[in-house]
Amino acid sequence: MNPLRSLILAAAGNEAVRRAVASAPVSRDVVRRFVAGETVASAVEVTGDLVEDGLRVTLDYLGEDTTDRARAERTVQAYLALLDRLHDVGLAADAEVSVKLSAVGQALDERLALDNASRVCAAAEQCGTTVTLDMEDHTTTDSTLRVLAELRRAWPDTGAVLQAYLRRTLDDCVALAGTRVRLCKGAYAEPASVAFVDPHEVDLNYVRCANVLLGGGGYPMFATHDPRLVEIVGERSRWYGRSVEDFEFQMLYGVRPTEQRRLAAEGHVVRVYVPFGEQWYGYLMRRLAERPANVAFFLRSLVSRS
Repeated sequence: MNPLRSLILAAAGNEAVRRAVASAPVSRDVVRRFVAGETVASAVEVTGDLVEDGLRVTLDYLGEDTTDRARAERTVQAYLALLDRLHDVGLAADAEVSVKLSAVGQALDERLALDNASRVCAAAEQCGTTVTLDMEDHTTTDSTLRVLAELRRAWPDTGAVLQAYLRRTLDDCVALAGTRVRLCKGAYAEPASVAFVDPHEVDLNYVRCANVLLGGGGYPMFATHDPRLVEIVGERSRWYGRSVEDFEFQMLYGVRPTEQRRLAAEGHVVRVYVPFGEQWYGYLMRRLAERPANVAFFLRSLVSRS
């Protein structure tokens, strides 16, 4: 693993670093590049701006690894409020939500996570949109896929997320190719026993998985900022006879916004992953680790008061 990436991921779990970053005078200005504020209102405002630019959105209420039932309930309530608001302002058709099962009680009880995720799925259906289950570190993959299978009994359009850096993912793509699947590279620190550590191997596996998903009967969602992979996915989609409405690209809020709009202007479906909420620190660290070039931007902002 890239030494800088390892360092950033270690910082994600360091309380002293978290306090230093959170207390830096300009930290919140930096965070705004990647996070759509801390409230439902701010998230909906950002969503409206993106939709006006021809983009679609998936919203993530930040928080994970919850070991408190009350906090899990607060997360569910935040999603319910968000969905109601999206419906009220007419944005639900262009905005879905992404849910981390660890944020709604997975570490406490898988059944609790299923019940809470079901409440969000039911609300999303009533509001005219959908839910995608985010994938987290490899220790939760089997549990997440079990919950996904249960949710799809009632809500078959519930989206899955698969991570190309995991060695198992090609098999998972074969199993889920007929459904809604987001393919990403992966942003957690994983051991070599379960994950590819060479970036080139990750890219190769991403392409293998993309071929499987494009060749299936489902709706693939390709989460990547890598220009080479964007180009390859576009070429492979044409080879498989996919129209631009039959798949989508996904990119993170604040990362390559010009490219997002360029692809949308060409007719592609482009969905922006928009996080919001107070628990932004762990998310920010993973974004920096995923693309270490962002570190320079972040550090310049921390030392500059302009």
